[in-house]
Amino acid sequence: MALEVLELHHHAVRMPLGKVEAMGAFYGDVLGLDTDQGRWQIPGIAGYFLDMGNDCQIHLLGSDGPSPYSQGPGRDPVENHVALAVRDIAASEQELRRLGVDYWKLDNVAAPELMQLFLRDPVGNLIELHQIGRCRCKRSDRAFADAKAATGATPTEGKG
Repeated sequence: MALEVLELHHHAVRMPLGKVEAMGAFYGDVLGLDTDQGRWQIPGIAGYFLDMGNDCQIHLLGSDGPSPYSQGPGRDPVENHVALAVRDIAASEQELRRLGVDYWKLDNVAAPELMQLFLRDPVGNLIELHQIGRCRCKRSDRAFADAKAATGATPTEGKG
């Protein structure tokens, strides 16, 4: 059985620490994206969360070298990646195990009670999975209905 992916949550873009402010200014001043003022403070990772609406963000992540959360070569969650929200993160983890898909897990790093699963597609792109309703993005009607129907969770509304 396939995982139940409900939405694209964010695309993470990694950059050197010295470029974080310039990147934040570019995405805000040139592209007109609103900064999520309530961005989770991730120890050791400078950056911005930028709201795209419809429960989607761009995460700008600054790090020189491996992040404090790296679990070895090729297992650094601060690499460029796409994040997808799933209906049930625990069931998704069980399904990854059943399918024999290599993955690694982070618990409570970006936010309390946030489990993140990381895996790679067949050509090496990094993918993050997490529970729907656990994001900081601006809410859309679809995401709210899916989250409420799936888990009773209420997505938080991002501040723009």
